[in-house]
Amino acid sequence: MSLRINQVVPDFEAETSEGPIKFHDWIGDHWAILFSHPKDFTPVCTTEFGAVAQLADEWAARGVKVIGISVDGVEDHRKWKGDIGKFAGAEATFPIIADEKLEVSKAYDMLPADAYLPDGRTPNDTATVRSVFIIGPDKQLKLSMTYPMNVGRNFAEVLRAVDALQAASKHGVAMPANWERGRDVVIPATVSDADAKAKFGEFTTHFPYLRMTKDPSA
Repeated sequence: MSLRINQVVPDFEAETSEGPIKFHDWIGDHWAILFSHPKDFTPVCTTEFGAVAQLADEWAARGVKVIGISVDGVEDHRKWKGDIGKFAGAEATFPIIADEKLEVSKAYDMLPADAYLPDGRTPNDTATVRSVFIIGPDKQLKLSMTYPMNVGRNFAEVLRAVDALQAASKHGVAMPANWERGRDVVIPATVSDADAKAKFGEFTTHFPYLRMTKDPSA
């Protein structure tokens, strides 16, 4: 069964480049991002890991823990980190899960249950392991997105999504298209005008079902 929004994500134990973890314990009371890759030492993925490394201060400022996953082993992960650091000019200090048996990839519906790694495999054999999962402190899936192998992920968008999810969770609002921090937010249709006035103060009514107010977190 595929993972659904607001479903508790599967827990698992795994070896990583930084030692063994139990996933839910590793998350603790933080937000977390699990981002997956089909193979170490691949070009697009190297640029993506570099982008994540360069955003280390941004993740920390938001209380977000990031963790990568690839279906190669720990030693390959550690060697690959050297290339990532050289390319990005930033050290990849986050752990990378060694999913050699595909257990995590299957649990998170990135591969079918009968998938296996053939001898002499290429990244095409695990091409669908190209996903991002944003997970809340409650261990529930808040957002997921999957990319093809030839399109690098936009981690500025991942960061924006984290901002939106955190603001929505804290203030009980929703975010319009292309929202960024400081821009007006949407008042949920389930909130009456009177309650919206009491909670948010002034707001603009575009339609009875579309009311917007200033970003409460700005």
